[in-house]
Amino acid sequence: MNNYFNWDYEELYKELQTNKEGISDSQRSQRLIDYGKNTLIENKKKSIPRIFFEQFLDVLVLILILAAIVSFFIGNGESTLVILVVILLNALLGTLQHLKARQSLESLKRLSAPYAKVLKNGVVTELPASEVVIGDVLILEAGDVVAADGRVIESFSLQVNESSLTGESESVTKIEQVLEEKKLPLGDQKNMVFSGSLVTYGRGKVIVTATGMQTELGKIADLMNTTQEKKTPLQVSLDDFSKKLAVVILMICGVIFLLSLYRQMPLLDSLMFAVALAVAAIPEALSSIVTIVLALGTQRMVKENAIIKELKAVESLGSVSIICSDKTGTLTQNKMTVKEIYCNNRFQKSKEMSFKTSVENYLMKAAVLCNDSLTLEEKQIGDPTEIALVNWAENYGVDEVELRKEIQRIAELPFESDRKLMTTLHQVEDKNILFTKGAPDVLLERLAFSETEEGIKPISNEEKERIKKANEEFSARGLRVLGFAYKERREKGELSLVEEKDYTFLGLIAMMDPPREESKQAVEDCLKAGIKPIMITGDHKVTASSIAKELGILKEGDEAIDGRTLNEMTDEELDSKLDKISVYARVSPEHKIRIVSRWQQKGHIVAMTGDGVNDAPALKKADIGIAMGITGTQVSKDAAAIILTDDNFATIIKAVSNGRNVYRNIQNAIHFLLSGNTAGILTVLYTSLMALPIPFAAVQLLFINLVTDSLPAIAIGVEKGNHMVLNTKPRNAKENILNKKLLKAIFIEGGLFTICTLLAFYSGLKAGGAQVASTMAFATLCLARLFHGFNCRGEESLVKLGLFTNVFSILAFILGVALLNAVLFIPACQQLFNISPLTIEQIATFSLLAFLPTCIIQLIKGIKSL
Repeated sequence: MNNYFNWDYEELYKELQTNKEGISDSQRSQRLIDYGKNTLIENKKKSIPRIFFEQFLDVLVLILILAAIVSFFIGNGESTLVILVVILLNALLGTLQHLKARQSLESLKRLSAPYAKVLKNGVVTELPASEVVIGDVLILEAGDVVAADGRVIESFSLQVNESSLTGESESVTKIEQVLEEKKLPLGDQKNMVFSGSLVTYGRGKVIVTATGMQTELGKIADLMNTTQEKKTPLQVSLDDFSKKLAVVILMICGVIFLLSLYRQMPLLDSLMFAVALAVAAIPEALSSIVTIVLALGTQRMVKENAIIKELKAVESLGSVSIICSDKTGTLTQNKMTVKEIYCNNRFQKSKEMSFKTSVENYLMKAAVLCNDSLTLEEKQIGDPTEIALVNWAENYGVDEVELRKEIQRIAELPFESDRKLMTTLHQVEDKNILFTKGAPDVLLERLAFSETEEGIKPISNEEKERIKKANEEFSARGLRVLGFAYKERREKGELSLVEEKDYTFLGLIAMMDPPREESKQAVEDCLKAGIKPIMITGDHKVTASSIAKELGILKEGDEAIDGRTLNEMTDEELDSKLDKISVYARVSPEHKIRIVSRWQQKGHIVAMTGDGVNDAPALKKADIGIAMGITGTQVSKDAAAIILTDDNFATIIKAVSNGRNVYRNIQNAIHFLLSGNTAGILTVLYTSLMALPIPFAAVQLLFINLVTDSLPAIAIGVEKGNHMVLNTKPRNAKENILNKKLLKAIFIEGGLFTICTLLAFYSGLKAGGAQVASTMAFATLCLARLFHGFNCRGEESLVKLGLFTNVFSILAFILGVALLNAVLFIPACQQLFNISPLTIEQIATFSLLAFLPTCIIQLIKGIKSL
């Protein structure tokens, strides 16, 4: 199915861009979204018949339709009916599997704010977001969703969460600034707010600079429009195979038709003879089998926390060679955590504090009291760094709520980005104490004393230097560092900024969003499987590099670059360094698309993970888009082919393993189908060249293709996975699924079946004439293919695979034999399928000949495994 940006929508989009009506940008955007929503509803109605009829456009299906028409005109109604049933079943299955809805614009609409507070003539008015225009002044408060892009003209500790655009969960502090910063990454534009982001703290005023499709959110929607999806390697391979097979079939059928006329056979008989060969040659069950195998693969992957939205993604996973992963929440826990402390002139792990000294106790109190995060009914609200401080204290049994009740806040000086400090005043016992936290370099200049386990003493330059080096060491490892200090307040009156001096130093607390425990092993598995993991994040380069090194993504000799450096590189320069760049930091949506495109230009199959609106275009551009199910926005989920229900990078590796196994099963199923069909082609071709009777009736060939093709092939498709597939490199996406090794096996095995089928044919011809010969050939080929289902389960012999490890193969064989016996021995079925009654000796003959190829194949496999 197409998305909103198709059909008449493109014309409406162009018309509204010209803006002949003079309407506002927001109104234009709203009309686009409304039209998109209505179009989706209409297209859902149109899509079912449209997709259904598209199933008949395949060349191989058209040949089958031609066969049905010919059968009808020559009076063979049974063949016509069976052919049409097969075609309709395939079309219905294809329609059911491919119906899907694209709802990206509807999701973008849900992200936009329905109302906005606008300052007009000194009065605050609440307006629908669609009526906001450039030049309006928005009033923003904590909890508001920003209705448009705008420049901050007044800020009172305004903090905005831009994770839906940047992918980073940490709120950004906004300041009043005149300078233009449009060339900076979104997270660095401190004086701008963007549509769809959430105000988490403070308040402010913003003058609107862009609305509707001109906002950053709108630009991402436009990127979704211009980004096109790619066919998977299997789609390309099967399309190529279908075209070539169709050409070969038509040429052979044409030759057979001319030979029949040369032998002076009636025109309609000659035509039916050619049609019989076409029916024998076409693996009409192939598309259905592939779809069923992919569908079964998706069910297995759901159990591994991966929801597959598009069946083709299952197969593509098997050839993934590049995984571009977001950092926050995918490789990391998406939860700021206190890692290390610098206190008492020494470094300590966060879990190694003893709190036997007053300085450590005061540091803990400062972390909880000088803190605006809240815990409401098991839910924590606030800045991630402040939540991390509270969680750290709770690990040592400190109850945040009880401590704040016991030591209540009297006054405060809120955090401001220009001074980079926050101060709160509390009564501790009989003293008024100021607790201050902030940037270590700023706090360092305001220190007069230092407290250690030895007591309080004036701070020396040497000690300040040690604190500075500790901060630099933490920062170099990608940790976020906060400094803490306190002082006893002796002044009276209202708390003022001038009091933020002469502090006693308590310590430094370093935090980070730690890697998931399983991520390191997943990266190792990734590298072992020949897949290059790449981190693409909106975070700072130092932080991203630190995490990447810890996980094994950034190795010796690899590079980490940021968005600015990427902007300065030409495509040729980027291509020359592509193999060495493992980390991309501070990137925009356009950067992500560019990175994916460059890898694709080199012939790689690329998987891309993401959770924000900013990730959606790249998710769509990648061969496989993987969205986060927990933290992901609806837009990213709509654009992706796979959704992870646990937001875990390790799940991707499990999905890759599953994808490789699915591809192997599909290849084995194709092996099974084509080796049997090859036998049918060679048998018909031989009898034609030797001027023998037609070996199969068309209805018999359809029985073989429908019953003895489908049942074993489906059983092969559910063969259990093998974890050893991760020890091999990804397959070459350009390699045809019918490689030389597979083609060789198909023709050798097809030749074996042909020999045994012809031996049965000659035996029947000698004993009872053409109809008995046809019955013997039909029964032999049919039973031989049922046995062959066991051969195609894998490359190993049944001794190694285990006969009963795949119960579905046993069931397929039993059911196939039961249906074959029904055709051979029930009178009504004998008449429908042109079957001649057989003697006990003839039954024993075709059974032995049918089993012989499997004995030979298993013997060869057993010898190879020695």
